[in-house]
Amino acid sequence: MKVNFYLKGIFLFIITICSFSNSFAQVTIVAYGSAWKYLDLDNRPATWEISGFNDASWASGNGELGYGDGDETTTVSHGGCSPIASCGPKYITTYFRKTITIANPALFTNFTLNVKRDDGVVVYINGTERYSNNMPAGRLHSTLASGAAADDGATPQTTTLSTAFFTAGTNVIAVEIHQSSTTSSDITFDLQLLGNDAFSPGLSRGPYLQMGGQTSLNIRWRTSAAENTRVEIGTVFGTYPTVFSNASNITEHEISITGLSADTKYWYRIGNSTNMGAPDPDKFFTTLPPGNTTRTLRFAVFGDCGRNDNSFQSQSLSRYQSYLTANSIDASDALLLLGDNAYTNGTDAEYTSNFFNIYSSNILKNHKVYSTPGNHDYDNGGQPASRTLPYYQNFTTPTAAELGGVASGTEAFYSYDIGDIHFLSLDSYGTESPGSTKLYDTTGTQVTWIKTDLAATTKKWVIAYWHHPPYTKGSHNSDSETDLRDIRENFIRILERNGVDMILCGHSHDYERSYLLRGYYKVNPADPALTEANFNPATHTVTTSNGNYDGTTNSCVYKTVSGKTNHGTVYVLSGSSGADGGVQANYPHDAMGCTGCSHDDGGMFYFEVQGNRLNAKFIRRDGVIADKFTIMKDVDQATNYNITVGQSQILAASWNGGYSWTPGGATTQSISITPPVAGTYNYSVTDQFGCITDQFTIQATGTLPVLMKNYTVNLRNGKVYVDWITSTETNNRYFTIERSADAGRFTSIGVVNSSGNSTSDQSYQFIDPAPLEGVSYYRLLQNNLDGAVKYYDTRKITNRTGNEFYGEAWQSAPETVIAQVYSKNAERVQFNIADLMGRTVRNEMWFLNEGSNNKTIWLKNGTYVMSWKKTTGEIISHKIVVR
Repeated sequence: MKVNFYLKGIFLFIITICSFSNSFAQVTIVAYGSAWKYLDLDNRPATWEISGFNDASWASGNGELGYGDGDETTTVSHGGCSPIASCGPKYITTYFRKTITIANPALFTNFTLNVKRDDGVVVYINGTERYSNNMPAGRLHSTLASGAAADDGATPQTTTLSTAFFTAGTNVIAVEIHQSSTTSSDITFDLQLLGNDAFSPGLSRGPYLQMGGQTSLNIRWRTSAAENTRVEIGTVFGTYPTVFSNASNITEHEISITGLSADTKYWYRIGNSTNMGAPDPDKFFTTLPPGNTTRTLRFAVFGDCGRNDNSFQSQSLSRYQSYLTANSIDASDALLLLGDNAYTNGTDAEYTSNFFNIYSSNILKNHKVYSTPGNHDYDNGGQPASRTLPYYQNFTTPTAAELGGVASGTEAFYSYDIGDIHFLSLDSYGTESPGSTKLYDTTGTQVTWIKTDLAATTKKWVIAYWHHPPYTKGSHNSDSETDLRDIRENFIRILERNGVDMILCGHSHDYERSYLLRGYYKVNPADPALTEANFNPATHTVTTSNGNYDGTTNSCVYKTVSGKTNHGTVYVLSGSSGADGGVQANYPHDAMGCTGCSHDDGGMFYFEVQGNRLNAKFIRRDGVIADKFTIMKDVDQATNYNITVGQSQILAASWNGGYSWTPGGATTQSISITPPVAGTYNYSVTDQFGCITDQFTIQATGTLPVLMKNYTVNLRNGKVYVDWITSTETNNRYFTIERSADAGRFTSIGVVNSSGNSTSDQSYQFIDPAPLEGVSYYRLLQNNLDGAVKYYDTRKITNRTGNEFYGEAWQSAPETVIAQVYSKNAERVQFNIADLMGRTVRNEMWFLNEGSNNKTIWLKNGTYVMSWKKTTGEIISHKIVVR
């Protein structure tokens, strides 16, 4: 449970703290950004500090709470008018409250309270005052604070609370935020409560997640004293049946967890052979999904974050956490670091204080990290060729293509796949061996590998990231700084011509984001370098749209195509997760098409990918979505169908979003057409903003050029067999076999020549020797000599080659789910369904027959994890979202 607050006034929180102890580090009980009940009517109720008080009539909102600063998530009343500067006296105090439950406070040594206040604060635990700051003695609820808070509430005020202050069960936290003057223009409040683990005060770092894949993941942590290593995991919160251990006594702990199921949520706890502590709901990870996943993939990007010298880092983190909470997301699929992860010299001590101490109690517990180094990561001794610096000791990366791509053989640069996305993490500062080449030396070791890696990938999306940006006018200048200029002039052309869709960089402590650029660099080596003054939108952009895709002027989506083609690239500079670095003249760079470039607010970059659509946004540290853009692939399609009169044909738009069909006005993604008479029928579908249009032509005839007698798709011995028989053929050219991971976007995987014209049975077969893992779809197309095509039914295949025990589930109707488990042998299993909080909603014994076993289950809307456990202890699980 996590909570944030910023307010000047009085706040009361009733908090229910769950009895989840983190066996080594702090457990977040109330996080910045959580929801609170509040009263802002300047009338203090009696007994508002205790659990029995009824706050049902109070308003509620998420932190930060306050008014006047402009960065509030929830704006409370101040008792004046608008604008605030013209208002008369304002409320001195505002009240907030929240309820939590602590089953056993003794699981903790004590609690850490962090509160941001402007101006004064008083905190009550279960009706008793336990902390105050910037408040005079002998005060009343209506007393002014001692003075104006010089930090405007940006700096957390910290105190330690005894476990004796809390009871087993329901607890109430009440907070007052007091104004220092009735003419003050703002108040701010946010609060965090951490439980300090009683079991291992020796934990000095972590835990944090590395090398996250579909079936494996590494968990790392550090202890101050040498001890053995133990990790326990399970798919149900609080139950950890699978154990991984290392008997050696060490301080640097790293365990590789293997044998996992793809796209499955696991909870874990860390410890040693004698002490594991209690469960922590924030200690979890979700394995990467299969390459053919159709779900939304989510990514958090932090650039230049490791400073710990101002509020940028904590507020950027807080706003990201608030965004996850507001959108019911437990964690992103990956956390990308853009370098300069620890300032100023990248020492191990700086990594502890400026990176791990900031993120270990929150996102590092449950976000898989994929890092890249920056120049400050190398500054420890100034050794750009060294691979023994703390950066390389602290992060574990896939050097041998463990997560996809081509093996790089070095942790300096590597690639990996998540779903249908190929990522490249590159090193823009370090020198390579042999010799002293760098990223911009296009014949060097790194670029040679990049060319091989890009040539090998077949993923729909390609995203690259490194530290030094090719375009910026922020705290660095890409016109004058050698590394930046050389990367632009010598290197990025390689990525653009290989179809890289998006490039992410840090280094410059600001936010800038380009148009869909193409070819903005010198053409020939002897040409002068192109500066900002040479930028020409007509020449260097695919489109001058800002890409916001929100219906405003000039905001249409960026459209690209799949494959290794120079379709244009979006460049993102997001280096302000830890600080603001000022700007150069003419900020932002002219090549940057963002409507919300931000040079003094800081924040983090976030993007999502589902199928052929990428949505991205910059979340500023005040919670504002300062910039956004959308890329779509393979849209504006033109499709022809040849069918018979009375036959139905489904027409489907090529994108996810809004739809308007002509004729008819339907607003669904697909429609079904049944021509009543012979003729040509034209249909089109346009998105809600008039940016994308798909066109369909249906040629309806009285007779079918090919009569299909039989058509089957089957999985046998790890291969998919597509078999069909025609009884007659007229002007038939050939058949095409297409495959899809989501039943929406199909790719041709083979062609079979036809008989052309025939009045007797003709048998055909196509074999897919390497079907996709999991669920996939096949369909057959018949191609006429005149260019018309006929689509036959789509068939679903589930490929579980080699598995003797597996389970899956799918939604068959509103709030109705079919759960299926396959077993090679007849046996008994324990079936369990748990929600995202780990609470069991169904538990029963299944008696399995040999083969597939189905059961229909009613579940209300939500996300669940189903698990089947054999009597031998083997467990399989499946995650399902019910809508």
